[in-house]
Amino acid sequence: MKTLLSLKIAGVMTGLLLSLPVLADQSDSQSLIEKGQYLAVAGDCGACHTDSGGKAFAGGLAIKTPIGEIFSTNITPSKTAGIGNYTLEEFDNAVRKGVRKDGGNLYPAMPYTSYSKISDDDMKALYAYFMSAVPAVDAKGPETALPFPFNIRLSMAGWNLIFAGGKPFVEDNTQSPEWNRGAYLAEGLAHCSTCHTPRNPLMAEESDKSLAGASLGTWFAPNITSDPHAGIGNWTQQDLMTYLATGRAENGSQAGGPMLEAIDKSFSKLSPEDLKAIATYIQSVPAQSSNATSEKLKGAAPEISDISIMNGTASEGSRLYASHCSTCHQASGQGSNGLPALYNNAALRRPVADNAVMAVLEGLIPSKGQAMPAFNDKMDDQQVATLVNYLFNTYGDPKVQTTPERVKSLRQGGAPSPLLAIAKGGMIVVALIVLIIGLLVFRLRRKRR
Repeated sequence: MKTLLSLKIAGVMTGLLLSLPVLADQSDSQSLIEKGQYLAVAGDCGACHTDSGGKAFAGGLAIKTPIGEIFSTNITPSKTAGIGNYTLEEFDNAVRKGVRKDGGNLYPAMPYTSYSKISDDDMKALYAYFMSAVPAVDAKGPETALPFPFNIRLSMAGWNLIFAGGKPFVEDNTQSPEWNRGAYLAEGLAHCSTCHTPRNPLMAEESDKSLAGASLGTWFAPNITSDPHAGIGNWTQQDLMTYLATGRAENGSQAGGPMLEAIDKSFSKLSPEDLKAIATYIQSVPAQSSNATSEKLKGAAPEISDISIMNGTASEGSRLYASHCSTCHQASGQGSNGLPALYNNAALRRPVADNAVMAVLEGLIPSKGQAMPAFNDKMDDQQVATLVNYLFNTYGDPKVQTTPERVKSLRQGGAPSPLLAIAKGGMIVVALIVLIIGLLVFRLRRKRR
């Protein structure tokens, strides 16, 4: 009996020992997937690759760019519609180099120029998450159809040769681990420069103006360098962390448009340690004076009475404000019940009025907290321009104004990029040169004959 019991115990122990490597592998695999999920959130992958009301990462979202609409692709592990047949190397090429499995070039609306900084280990984690934990969706979205010559994806090869080709992030030994973590996230996965850095005529980032502010066609991404007037040099670290976590800061800043989406879907889900690291890095970015407002803060909030509105002597702007804004923001723009004040509000301290116009047209709808409704169907272009100019004159920088024509352009998605005309003109010149060379060769051959 003792012998039999000993054999049974030995068998159980042997089974446990043999199962330990399997359990360890499963644990490691799950940890890798969880890490990849966090990195996908940090990279805000879902924001672009999930259509409104659609399934996660199934693509189909129309991304408006200055050269036309680009539809995001299905990045679920579907073998018929997504990336289910991608190897790790092919996945890496797409994310960090902008090259698909079939060799086609991606458009830089996919921020692979920033993602090139992602480390090899993090790429493996991302691959594990997308291939093992994301449900496959066997449905392709609409095909991107940009105007000529951008519909020829091979044209992106030359762009990539000049402007892409970044390398994985290398730590700066003179900086703290916290700063390096923040730089890795901000420069890579969070791709801050994609929006906040101005671009040259070929739509590539101007590296010497990093984070100095840029127009996105509709919304304006402000200067976020350490300049105290043009940028966020007067923000405390807590201001920046609170803003990234909630979309609001005590200094009168509220996120809108693409930044509000990034906060809702990405930054607000990051750990406090990573938010602090990003804030540490951003606050160290060299100051740039571009895109500063022309006026300093007003000395005192205005005192506005409803009497002028009641007796009919108020301006059109103040009447529009009373009808559409004063219920929430109060007659003097002081705000109430958690709703922001308009006096010295950051939206009214920008070098252009575009963000205020877009906030009026589209509203501000955070995933949590109080929302501002959209007024695009309640006011025409002239009324929006009149209201926004009243807001700048009364609460912000009176030197910043807008026009009905600008409101109309923003309502329609912004002005097209001059790159369209430049590219078409360039293609015509190239075609003429080729034609002339062809004619010269033809004539030379005829003479020889």
